[in-house]
Amino acid sequence: MAHDLVNPDGLHDPVPFGYSHTATVPAGTELVLIAGQYGSDPDGAVVSADFGEQVKRTFHNIGVALAAHGLDFSHVVQLRTYVVNHDVGKLGPIAGAVQEHWGAKPPTQSLIGVASLATPDVLFEVEALAARP
Repeated sequence: MAHDLVNPDGLHDPVPFGYSHTATVPAGTELVLIAGQYGSDPDGAVVSADFGEQVKRTFHNIGVALAAHGLDFSHVVQLRTYVVNHDVGKLGPIAGAVQEHWGAKPPTQSLIGVASLATPDVLFEVEALAARP
């Protein structure tokens, strides 16, 4: 891993919520930026109208994008997550997917509730920033 995650004393434990508070990336580390991925099949069609299924497929697609650069989920430093019509009930599937891929060392993450995304059937989208050691 080319980065260090820190959850400082004095701030709540964010790990159960699927993120870490801070990350550092050493100087000279190559950064890989992954555009917003959503729950699509290889042809770009949304795989399901179900929010949880879209979350699972979105993270699968992030894995495909990382692998194209010889990276995996452990290289991800930051996520920017967009949720259509966000409510607290949507946190479970998101936190579950993050825990599945990162366990106790999730990347930093911002969750942004939005009115809509690229097309009406897209309910969830994630951008990622990865660091190549």
